[in-house]
Amino acid sequence: MSKSRIRPLGITLGDPAGIGPEVIAKSLRAASIRKIKDLVLIGDQDIFRRYGGRLPGNATFIDLKCVPGGRLAAGKISPAAARASIRTLDFAIELLKRKQLRGLVTGPVCKEAVNLLGLPFHGHTEYLADHFGVRRFGMMFIGERLRTILVTRHIPLSAVSSAINTRNVLESIELVDEALKKMFHIRKPTIGVCGLNPHAGEGGTIGKEEILKILPAIRQARRRGMSVAGPLAGDTAFTPEVAGTFDAIVAMYHDQGLIAIKSLEWTSLVNLTLGLPFIRTSPAHGVAFNIAGKNKANPGSMIEAIRLADRLSR
Repeated sequence: MSKSRIRPLGITLGDPAGIGPEVIAKSLRAASIRKIKDLVLIGDQDIFRRYGGRLPGNATFIDLKCVPGGRLAAGKISPAAARASIRTLDFAIELLKRKQLRGLVTGPVCKEAVNLLGLPFHGHTEYLADHFGVRRFGMMFIGERLRTILVTRHIPLSAVSSAINTRNVLESIELVDEALKKMFHIRKPTIGVCGLNPHAGEGGTIGKEEILKILPAIRQARRRGMSVAGPLAGDTAFTPEVAGTFDAIVAMYHDQGLIAIKSLEWTSLVNLTLGLPFIRTSPAHGVAFNIAGKNKANPGSMIEAIRLADRLSR
C-alpha cells in the first residue's frame, strides 16, 4: 500500500472475462488519470497484463492471483471469473473497512455468473450497502448535461409498481438533494420527479401510483425545504427543454432513467453510489462479453469514473 500522506484510490478489475481489465488499462494511459496520485488496482495481474503492459508510476497492483495461471477465456460466463470477481470485491471491502482506501472504483461484474455460484447478487450497489450496514442508499448517474437517480434498481418490470412507495420516493429525493449540496456544491438544487405511468397517470385515468405514492413524497420533500417538481411525464422529462431546468431527475425504474441518460451521455456516464461511508463510482456499462478481449472497448466511462472518485474522495 502507499506510504504517501493521502490514502490510495482503489480500482477493482471486475469480471476478468469482461471488458473491465481492458478499460482500466486504457484509462491508466490517459493524461488526466496519470495526474492522479496513488491508484491501487486489485485483481489478477496476469489478466491485467493482457491489456496493460507496465503500470504507470502513479499506480500499484495488489495481485490476488485469483485466476489460476491467468488461464481464462475472454467473453464467456465462467465460474472461475465469477469467483475472482467476488474475491476481488471482498478484498477491497476489507481495505475500505480498515480505512486503507479513500474510495473505490469498481470494474463491471457479471451478475448472472455470480448468481450461478449460488450467491444472491443484485449488483455492486446492494452488495456494498449490505457489507457496510447501510439501509439508505441509491444509484445516481452523472453525465456532463444530466444527473438522475433511480427509485428502484435491478428488479423485473412487473415488480416495479409494488416496489414503489412514498417512503422510497422521498428517500431518493433526499439522497439526491444531499449529494447535490455536499458533493456538487449546489446551494439550492432543483429536482424533477418522474411519474410511473404514461403521461404521469393523466390525473389517475392511467394509473393511481402518481396520486397515491409519488405526489405525497413530493409534497413532503417540499415541506422539508427542497425544490421539487412533478410528477413529470416520463416521455418528456429527459428532453433538453425539461431536463435542462433541473439539477437532477428522479426516475422510478431502471430503464425509465437509464435509456435517456445513456443515449445522451454514453461514453462519459458515471454511476455514483449514494449513502455509503466512502465514495464509490463505476462506469455505466456492463461486462460487454461480445467485445471482451478484442481491444474494442471505449474507456471513456471508466476514465470519468476514476476522475470523479478522485475528486470527491479528497
